Amino acid sequence: MPDSATDPVSPLRYNRVILKLSGESLADSGQRGISGDEVQCIARQIKQAHASGCQIAVVIGGGNILRGAQFSGTNTMVHQATAHYMGMMATVINSMAMQDALESLGCSTRVMSAVEVDTVAEPFIRRRALRHLEKGRVVILAAGIGRPYVTTDTAAAQRALELGADVVLKATRVDGVYSEDPEKNPHAVMYQSLTYDEVIEKNLRVMDATAIALCREHNVPILVFNFKHDGNIVRAVTGHTLGTRIGSDRR
Repeated sequence: MPDSATDPVSPLRYNRVILKLSGESLADSGQRGISGDEVQCIARQIKQAHASGCQIAVVIGGGNILRGAQFSGTNTMVHQATAHYMGMMATVINSMAMQDALESLGCSTRVMSAVEVDTVAEPFIRRRALRHLEKGRVVILAAGIGRPYVTTDTAAAQRALELGADVVLKATRVDGVYSEDPEKNPHAVMYQSLTYDEVIEKNLRVMDATAIALCREHNVPILVFNFKHDGNIVRAVTGHTLGTRIGSDRR
């Protein structure tokens, strides 16, 4: 793979993207919480992609801190809806960490939250978010869509529609979408491309079904790729061949 530090900047394939990161991407592998090294590594890649001229909005999950689903059992005093709101607050924490990491590298940013936390983030207002993107700011979208029982995958798809993104970039720790979990089955096959219908029919756990359905209905492609390879985020926005593309047809 070419050295990202010496790669020439390629023309953009996507002018505006939603970058979906899991909360776990901010933690050391197999750990919880936030790793400064991991956040800085991702921030450097986002800065590199942003420097190519791409408008970037980032949606980060909260699973490294708390998942609403962990309270889904009956032996808990926390209502599941409350747990989901707690998960939204976890995404705000992650978004603040990413904001500071990006700004330490010289990127102008805004955190916009779907839940009011006005001492640390702006409220999400579509027109204001678009203006921030047009002014060259990285927009970090926190708290999902502000409602329980909705995953951050679905929030990423929803924001992609609202902001007119060209693609949803789903950053993972594996190279793309596989027929099975490659960490459990070394013989699992990676798909180069899939249709939305194939993802649903094969029950491939790329994103939740609602997110896939939203993207299918509005023909927003999804690119699943490995962000752990340095430089892959800028390669994604400039159209290099990597990962698995999900769309209305195979290409």
